Amino acid sequence: MAKNGPKGGGRKGAVCSRSQVKNNLYTKRNTQTGKFMDVKTTGGNFKGVRIEK
Repeated sequence: MAKNGPKGGGRKGAVCSRSQVKNNLYTKRNTQTGKFMDVKTTGGNFKGVRIEK
């Protein structure tokens, strides 16, 4: 029978090849292509994604 992994065994560290920029809302960007990927509409920033200055 299948079992669940260890508790809290998700991502460790930052998400690679992603960054975010704050205009009015946070916008996620792919650093390799430079294209914008997603906009956070619920407020706050994306978890685990570095913030550009």
